[in-house]
Order: sequence, then structure tokens, then C-alpha cells
Amino acid sequence: MKIVTLVENSCGNEKCIAEHGLCIYIETQKHKLLLDTGQTDAVVKNAEALDIDLSAVDTVILSHGHYDHSGGILPFSKLNNTAQIILQRTAAEPHYNGERYIGIDTDILKLTNVRFIEGDLKIDDELFLFSGIKGRRCYPQGNRRLSCMKNGEIVPDDFIHEQCLVITQNGKRWLLSGCAHNGILNILDKYKELFDSYPDYVITGFHMMKREGEHTEEEKAVIIQTAQELSQLDTVFYSGHCTGIAAFDLMKQIMGDKLIALHSGESVN
Repeated sequence: MKIVTLVENSCGNEKCIAEHGLCIYIETQKHKLLLDTGQTDAVVKNAEALDIDLSAVDTVILSHGHYDHSGGILPFSKLNNTAQIILQRTAAEPHYNGERYIGIDTDILKLTNVRFIEGDLKIDDELFLFSGIKGRRCYPQGNRRLSCMKNGEIVPDDFIHEQCLVITQNGKRWLLSGCAHNGILNILDKYKELFDSYPDYVITGFHMMKREGEHTEEEKAVIIQTAQELSQLDTVFYSGHCTGIAAFDLMKQIMGDKLIALHSGESVN
């Protein structure tokens, strides 16, 4: 299996662009797919720089309905209008950070290859999507400012629009999440309910981003507890984007080799 970080906040390849966003390119035995598409056309430019043929992609998974994960869909669609683009139906709802709109471009919803789903979906024996994460253990504090519009009313975001991708390949399972807005521990709890085990590898942001010295004591406690629990698992975590450098460094002290940083243009495995 081939996995490449096409877009991330930091750059690991001088030929590639970094931006606040995330896009992971994956090749399995049956599929060429993208998890998210970053914020702009950086996904197209970086793919070209890395000789990745986006016209061959057959599936795009949108992890949740925010602009920094969906912004590359329209530029991608100019090269490839046949790949199925799978998102939770609730990802189409308007989303906000304070008063700022952070939802997806509504032109995406007009694409004929967009596939709306509700809940879990088994695509085939390689790919499985799940959502509906209900737990709130070590819930990311950054969610407090985030909201969505339901039935014409602005309400706190419940992140029912977030979905996670599970890839089964060569006897191993990979769990991919865009930002883990529902909290990575809660996502792993739901994963264990479904698979009666934990994944071998996880690729995800942790939504803990703040500058050095800006985290409150409550936020630090959540970061530390999360890292301590993850360090007990026989799982390797790849993270970046919304995790933030300060939180990543704190978690790295606890998790050691079980936590690896993502960078634009670098292979994951």
C-alpha cells in the first residue's frame, strides 16, 4: 500500500506546497483514493510535483464538512469528474467558527459524482466508513467555538458530519480521520465496538492547535491524558494539521516512536 501526505500545514518536500489543510493520497490493491483535498488547488500542484495521477483516483472521502478539507474538491474535479466523492449528508450543512463560515463550497454539492450517505458504509472488503461517534471523553476544547446551522438555527456542532475511513490491507488495518473533532479516544472506542480490536495504524489530526504557551491547564490535561491513553495501545499514530506544533511536541514526549509527524510531500509508509 502506498500512502502520501499530499497536503498538510508543514512541508517535507521542497517541491510541494504547505497550507492549513489536509489531503492524504492512498493506493490499495483495488483503489486509488483521497482522504480530503486540502483547502485550495495545492492538492493538484503537489500531485503534479510528485508524479501522482489524480485522473486515476476512483474515490474521494470527505472526512467532515470544513473548507480546509474540502477546498481542493473543485480543482480536483477539473481533472477528474468520475471519482465518487463520498460525504455524510450533514456535511453539506453550513458550518461556522464564531461568525466565520468554514463550511464547504456549495458548488461541490452540484457535482454529479457526489455521493451523500447517512451513517456507516461498507464500500468493499478494503474500505469501510463509520460515523455516529457519541462519546465525549477528552473532547477537544477547540470545538467550543464551532457551530452549524440546523433547521435555520445556529447550534453547537455535534460533528455528526464527521466520518472515519478504515482500510484493510495485507492483514493490517489503517484508521484515517481528518481532524478527530469527536476526540480520538471516542473514535477509537467506536472502532473497537465495530472491529473488536484497535487499528494497527492511525492517520489523523487531533484538533488541539494553539500556539506555544496558549493552552489552558484544562487543555493541557486533555492533551496529556489523550497521549497517555494512546501510548498504551499497540498502534502507531501519524498526525499533523490541526494537532498543532505545541500539542504535538507535548504528546511526542509521552508517546515517543508511536507518534510520527505528517508533512506535505512525504510518504507515510
